[in-house]
Amino acid sequence: MIEVRSVTKTFDSFKALDELTLTAPAGGIYGLVGPNGSGKSTIIRHITGVYRQDSGEVLVCGEPVYENDAVKSRIAYIPDDIFYFTQSGVRDMMRFYRGIYPKFSAERYEKLREVFELDEKKPIRRMSKGMQKQAAFWLSMCFQADVLVLDEPVDGLDPVMRRQIWSIIMSDVAEHGTTVLVSSHNLRELEDVCDHVGILDHGKMLLERSLAELQDNIVKVQVALPDGAALPQGLDVVNDSSTGRLHTVIIRGDAAEVENRLAAAQPLFLDILPLTLEEIFIYELGGADYEVKNIIL
Repeated sequence: MIEVRSVTKTFDSFKALDELTLTAPAGGIYGLVGPNGSGKSTIIRHITGVYRQDSGEVLVCGEPVYENDAVKSRIAYIPDDIFYFTQSGVRDMMRFYRGIYPKFSAERYEKLREVFELDEKKPIRRMSKGMQKQAAFWLSMCFQADVLVLDEPVDGLDPVMRRQIWSIIMSDVAEHGTTVLVSSHNLRELEDVCDHVGILDHGKMLLERSLAELQDNIVKVQVALPDGAALPQGLDVVNDSSTGRLHTVIIRGDAAEVENRLAAAQPLFLDILPLTLEEIFIYELGGADYEVKNIIL
């Protein structure tokens, strides 16, 4: 489990994290999302023990992570920018990591060679970005870590390799109870794999829920009302756009209750649609203020 309790971090006069609290349950996949500059990479560097918080607590597997080698040996971290020793190939790094991670599996390394068909002797820094990501996953999945932290993990990979990597990760979660925290701007992909989601904004946790609860609490409705009729009073409307008689309305609340209240207005047409994680992200961050603006150039 990953627990972040009221963490604050300031760089000079800039407050990157502001009393941030986060809980990633054990044995699940937690999606960390937010706009650029919201603090995602900063909190990841706290969780992996790179940064020390100004105040608050950062616990991994129940223990403080900063300057705690025993806890760090249970964490595998793949950053957005990959770095390895200058002339090292995949096999060189395998030997290096085998001396650091107590549960490093040479057997798994050999099995994964069939998935990641890379030249083990070629310096990783000379590989393409996509191949560097493959090398990082090949090595990291051999750590057999209890916690896997990923920052934009499949950026630069082709669709087949993305699916292959997520398959390996989800297998580890199911079979070994690995806890995964993943930060990504690809919300469509996170929607397919995450159990829980946390939305950051300006260094604070805007909301944190299971994905199922998040999707149950906000609905998209397409409704056409008779002439002169209006939406029922008391609905928590986040956004309302219309084309002629047809309204597309984003409403917070239980889908069944929203449908019943709208049906009482005897609409000409009514359809309840599921929201994607991307739509939830936009509307939870501020509705129309975060929508794509139609600018005429």
